[in-house]
Amino acid sequence: MRPSSLFNLTLALSFPNLSFIDPTLDPVSLFASQGHFTEPAMAATARLETNGWHPGELKAHSLLHVPTSGRRNPSAAGLPGQYAARIAASGILAVGTLDSAGHVWTTLWGGERGCAGMVATGVVAVRSLVSFADPVLEGLLDGQGEEGVVKPREEERNVLSALAIDLETRDRVKLAGRMVVAAVVDRQEGREVQMGFAVEESLGNCPKYLNRKRVRAHLPGRAGKEGEDRGLKGWGAEARRVVESADMFFMSTTEGGRSMDTNHRGGARGFMRILEDKEEGVVLVYPEFSGNQLYQSLGNLQVDGRIGVVVPDFETGNVLFVTGRAEVLVGEAAATVMPHSRVAVKITVAEARFVKDGLPFRGEAGDPSPYNPPVRRLASEGQMAVSASESPAATAVLLLRETITPTVGRFTFRLKPEKDKTFRVWKAGHYITLDFSSELDHGYSHMRDDDPQSLNDDYIRTFTISSPPPTADSDGYVKNGTEMQITTRRHGPATNLLWRQPLQVPLYIPVLGFGGGDGFDTASAREEKAIFIAGGVGITPLLAQAPSVFASGQRLALLWSLRADDLPLAIDSFDRITGLAGASKLFVTSGTNSLGETEWIKKLKEMGATVMLGRLTREEVLGAKDGEGKNRFFVCTSPEMQSVLQEWLDGETLVVESFAY
Repeated sequence: MRPSSLFNLTLALSFPNLSFIDPTLDPVSLFASQGHFTEPAMAATARLETNGWHPGELKAHSLLHVPTSGRRNPSAAGLPGQYAARIAASGILAVGTLDSAGHVWTTLWGGERGCAGMVATGVVAVRSLVSFADPVLEGLLDGQGEEGVVKPREEERNVLSALAIDLETRDRVKLAGRMVVAAVVDRQEGREVQMGFAVEESLGNCPKYLNRKRVRAHLPGRAGKEGEDRGLKGWGAEARRVVESADMFFMSTTEGGRSMDTNHRGGARGFMRILEDKEEGVVLVYPEFSGNQLYQSLGNLQVDGRIGVVVPDFETGNVLFVTGRAEVLVGEAAATVMPHSRVAVKITVAEARFVKDGLPFRGEAGDPSPYNPPVRRLASEGQMAVSASESPAATAVLLLRETITPTVGRFTFRLKPEKDKTFRVWKAGHYITLDFSSELDHGYSHMRDDDPQSLNDDYIRTFTISSPPPTADSDGYVKNGTEMQITTRRHGPATNLLWRQPLQVPLYIPVLGFGGGDGFDTASAREEKAIFIAGGVGITPLLAQAPSVFASGQRLALLWSLRADDLPLAIDSFDRITGLAGASKLFVTSGTNSLGETEWIKKLKEMGATVMLGRLTREEVLGAKDGEGKNRFFVCTSPEMQSVLQEWLDGETLVVESFAY
């Protein structure tokens, strides 16, 4: 879409020396000769001595151990032709700027291809319908009126950044520069902004973490802003829902107000987490995934913590605008907040606006990016924060591998404390976190299409310990080492390593820690009936706890759903734990009616278990309750089955064991 004649006239009247008809004219040089952009030009000259990197980027490279020597900043001066063509094909433009109070904001404009395009050398024209609560537009207006021509502010020169993005092809181009002029027009169909953008730097980005969307233009609602300053008062359910369901957001940062950067962050739905939502404020956190190692956004944050984020809901058009300050967490600091994250960004919200129907487009979900890692949940959501200060200072040495089924095995490790070190022993039902990175990490790659999930794999894995804890000293510590077992299904690189490792070759895996809840807590729950519902290898938390449960006299019922191929796991478990078979009811799925299956079922019945063919039902779950006494349900199944069980057991005492570590 080319700019309208009104826009051309607006630009011509505002800057008579600038012709948008002559494509050879260089407006950046023109404005520099008139005294504009002096400070950024001087900063750019200083960067020549550091291969184009500014001090914040150099600091980020050092912090994250990325070599800078010999690497040149790939950002292009101005706007090369190949980028201009990609911008013209983009359907959305994320735009960032500073308001008069110095807050950084980001917004989303466009909705159809051609919403932005080059109209002269180094100048991009943008046209979009906008919400009446758009904070970026307010920042550009800065008291110059609600409608008409908007000229740059001399003291700020309207620093801008943008990201032109095509969500169908996963293409994106970053832009940084200054606003030349803008016009705001109220039309019958809505409020429209038309803007000229002088581009000083541009850079094409890779398609990683971009989830495809089919975008179409939509008239945003005319309602005003809702929830201004909500970041200081806690958020409502609708604002939270936007964050919790988002699979992408857009963020802008600034290098001390001299220049800006706008980019995208994407992942699986919910990859951004709400760390705090209290009356005194809201804090967000998200993990930084493996990227191009330029660290332009993180580099800005090293010198200026201001950040502006826009979180869109493509389906409803609802949008959340956030401004605040960001802190880059690295190593232990990141893992303490969000386990398995090497780098994370924590955003303390200063102001937030939730706007219903505030986007000028709608989006229909397409294919997610194959590079999206699993959602990394917060330590406060039931995961263990890996902390060097609390490390057990031990190494797990693989001793024995026992194959129970073709895909399930039991592995025995010797836990060896470091010299003169001790570690606190685990409780029955706890998990252990092991670091396989020294064996499996192949180093950095920008793209790896043959194995995209490996780029963000830290090779840290958590397993429920299936053996009872050892005897500890009076303070709960072990000094001389002990043995420990895990029972797990073969899935992924870490367990594949355990399956194929020759036992005659020592395998040393660092132990990062133990964690978990109180389990059955038999001392306080002896009057309750414990009903454990397991799916497949979800039986593992019970394997270490069952002996003490039976010894305490606590009532226990096991409802266990498993595939026919995994029936030998049930036989093995009942062989090892006296009394467990008689307390168990098995629900066998995916049967093959083979001779082996028939013999296994016969064996299980002889051991005292009840065996039923078919899936676990609501009637069976509720029928396991003690009608007169207290009941406590423990659930360790797939996430899908957990959701069903939580619905069935609404109002019951329920403990859910999660494997989303």
